[in-house]
Amino acid sequence: MAAAGAGFRLGQRVHAAGDPRRAGTVRYLGPVDGHAGGWVGVDWDGGAGGRHDGSLAGRRYFAAAGERSASFARPAALSPGIALPDAIRLRYRVDDFTKEEQDEMYVFSTSQKRVSVELVGTNKVREKLKNFDELLCASVSFMGVSSTGSPEELQGLVPNLRQLDLTGNLFSKWKDIFSLCQALPSLEVLDLTNNRMENDIAESPVLKNIRVLVLNNCGVTWELVGKLKVPFACLKELHLIWNNMNIITTPVGKFVQRFNTVRLLNLEDNHIVSWDEMVKFSYLRSLEQLHLNKNKIKHVRYPSNPPSSGPPGDVSVLPFEKLQVLLLGSNEIEDFLSVDSLNLFPSLMDVRISDNPIADPAKGGAPRFVLVARLGNVKILNGSEVSARERREAEIRYIRLVMGKAESDDPEVIKQLHPRFAELKALHGIEDEKPTSRTLGPQKMSSGLISITFKCVGPSMGEKQPLTKKLPSTTTVGKLKSLCESFFKLKEIKLRLFLEEEGCPLPQLLEEETASLVELGIGAGATIIVDEEN
Repeated sequence: MAAAGAGFRLGQRVHAAGDPRRAGTVRYLGPVDGHAGGWVGVDWDGGAGGRHDGSLAGRRYFAAAGERSASFARPAALSPGIALPDAIRLRYRVDDFTKEEQDEMYVFSTSQKRVSVELVGTNKVREKLKNFDELLCASVSFMGVSSTGSPEELQGLVPNLRQLDLTGNLFSKWKDIFSLCQALPSLEVLDLTNNRMENDIAESPVLKNIRVLVLNNCGVTWELVGKLKVPFACLKELHLIWNNMNIITTPVGKFVQRFNTVRLLNLEDNHIVSWDEMVKFSYLRSLEQLHLNKNKIKHVRYPSNPPSSGPPGDVSVLPFEKLQVLLLGSNEIEDFLSVDSLNLFPSLMDVRISDNPIADPAKGGAPRFVLVARLGNVKILNGSEVSARERREAEIRYIRLVMGKAESDDPEVIKQLHPRFAELKALHGIEDEKPTSRTLGPQKMSSGLISITFKCVGPSMGEKQPLTKKLPSTTTVGKLKSLCESFFKLKEIKLRLFLEEEGCPLPQLLEEETASLVELGIGAGATIIVDEEN
């Protein structure tokens, strides 16, 4: 078997000879029926150029991850990779530059003569990189690195290295990673993205130097991650994107423990469905950022009745006490209760809920102003700062919206549907349907005239100056279109109206013809964009 594999072993990570980006795992060593000589069966990452699923001509040799992710190769067509010191020398060498690298250091004159670039000349490059001990950050991504090499050699080569990017290499064993971290005592940031790491740790040292660990698309489970809390005892950031996680395994009835130094936990682009799995992180005492974009979460609830035995060691600690940033973009949240629950997080200031049904007006969700009004403590929403002016205008507009579409006169019902409504009315001096006004005095919000500015932008409308008109708040979208046809003499054009809002990158389309200004929460000073159908 060993002779047939020419030095390869089962489970070994390899790449196609001459192509370090095409990596896979050895799953079979031996003969193949109908073909002479020894063969290596490889299960390629991501189905990169495979031809079958590990079976050929009716015989199964191994089980591949995908239907066409496997193939057989001669040993000479595969590479076991290189050691890390060799990769660093190759990437940062100062002699024998390739033609492409030389071209980056020169420009050509009009006569195609090569002219040295003073700031990036070869002499300065050589001067800067001749001593690797000055190298603080290094990237050897997709270079086929499979081993640490001699720890003494590595430490002597880059003794002051602080950041190391090993994306897309051939590491799989944690003992190699631990050896690497011990050989580089100054190392603080380690990126292992696209290295297929084993989900088992036998023995591990305590590595107090690593602050940021990136395990994106490494095939790890939370069960494995839980074991990493021993060696990586001082982590500040832990990135776990693209690992198909859906369950956070913990002892029955308990929470995730001992990651109490972690400030940022990134679980984006996994398969998390239940918010209950995230509640298991609620007593990580240093957790400030939780990134959950691109999962399948449908509901969010603040833990209102945590078990008395929950917080390890101190029942007085609040759930998610220090969480400031919660990114929930591109999930499946569709209920306002989830939005309102975010107000209960003690320190939450930065929220992303874009690309959820609840935040998509085209799918029956709420426009930005409603979200701003309902989220009283948020300072950044969907990546955009909520200014004091935007908040005030959004909250007043939200009050108008609730008044115009009140489902009931019962205060308890209104409180249940709109928890901040009474608070916002008191904050902005609005009683029932009458707002306070410095100049006009009390005026019914549902029937008063409001000032609206119209701007024409349609390509066939010609140049038209913006026009400001005072209109009844009961004016519908359909009526607005008729008025615009009259105001701007646009009889032959089919119109589309958009509301321009502060903080929104794109204006909001006003689709519902029968909706009135008050029902849409549009108040005085609003700007409506007048466009035409494509």
